[in-house]
Amino acid sequence: MKLMILSSRFPWPLDKGDKLRMYHQIRYLSKTNKIYLFSLTDCKVDQSSRRELLKYCEEVYVFPLTKPMIAVGLFRALFRNKPLQIGYFYNPSIAKEIESHILKIKPDHIYGQLVRVADYIASFSIDKSLDLQDALSTGLLRRADKERFFKKWLFNFEARRMLDYEATALSEFDGLSIITEADKNLLPLSIRSKVKVVPNGVDFNFFNAKVQEKKYELAFTGNMSYAPNVMAANFLANDIMPMVWKTIPNARLLIAGASPHASVKALQTPRVIVSGWLDDIREAYSSSRIFIAPMQIGTGLQNKLLEAMAMRLPCVSSDLANKALMALDGKEIVIAPKDSAPDYANAIIKLLQQEDYAEQIADNGYNFVKRNYDWESAVNLLEQMWQKTE
Repeated sequence: MKLMILSSRFPWPLDKGDKLRMYHQIRYLSKTNKIYLFSLTDCKVDQSSRRELLKYCEEVYVFPLTKPMIAVGLFRALFRNKPLQIGYFYNPSIAKEIESHILKIKPDHIYGQLVRVADYIASFSIDKSLDLQDALSTGLLRRADKERFFKKWLFNFEARRMLDYEATALSEFDGLSIITEADKNLLPLSIRSKVKVVPNGVDFNFFNAKVQEKKYELAFTGNMSYAPNVMAANFLANDIMPMVWKTIPNARLLIAGASPHASVKALQTPRVIVSGWLDDIREAYSSSRIFIAPMQIGTGLQNKLLEAMAMRLPCVSSDLANKALMALDGKEIVIAPKDSAPDYANAIIKLLQQEDYAEQIADNGYNFVKRNYDWESAVNLLEQMWQKTE
């Protein structure tokens, strides 16, 4: 069918989870659909990025969001009782451009990514669906719980507005998708019946174990300007690693990922390496003995865990992250039961000192993601949802 996709970020390079999900969905959807990609962006999109998506799309349209446009949108949302994220991404002139393209293309279905784009497509009578990815209102509340003073108020303010928006505006869509069952159960009851769980996958042809010198005992990856990753990186370097070093003084930690926050950059020491963006993220996995993701806030599935498991690394994480992943603790993953620094340190030390145990966790973790997470199966679920709404 003729499929129009609207994303809130251009899905290349793959430096954020939503971009990774959209890119792989487009790859597989292009096998059976003609895709017209519309992307909002507050960053420059170069020609090489466009060419990458033109491999799979009939046409690619990019709509830059300038700082004045964003400022006006935020102001408008503030006084129209809408979430600030909606205001950040919505612009009436862009909406008119998108509408004119829709009238020309006449798509059979419109697929939007994230709540941020809902206002652009909610009013069209064409079959339409929206990929929520996670329960954003709950994620905002969890963030507020960790903040203080003005930021605490701001995130609570945004969470209340987002919860109202999820319950009302999203009812206009024929179908909604989300990554995990756990997040689906956090959504308002009024829309839950429309929501289908469409998990992420792993590109096993790309993420495969290769023999490489193990320069690091531990690795943590992700977009290092994203608040949950920033918090996890600081917790890891400042609280967990000092306990590990008491037993294994030479243990080295690699923190890899795009745009590291100032507090993450400040973690750099001879035993903590902050690499920033890596052209090939597989280097982080293949050069490390253990992968750790001590996530304390956030919602949704951690792609980093899927990738590390696909690379046959034993993984240590939090109960919060594993509620989405649903791996077996002590068999396919190791969970820090109380999410405390001593729990993480003990898990790390055991894996580093007991090679047979670490190898067993790694092998079982690989088999787990192989059984449960592949992009083709996930995209099939998405297309099944669309068939039911037509």
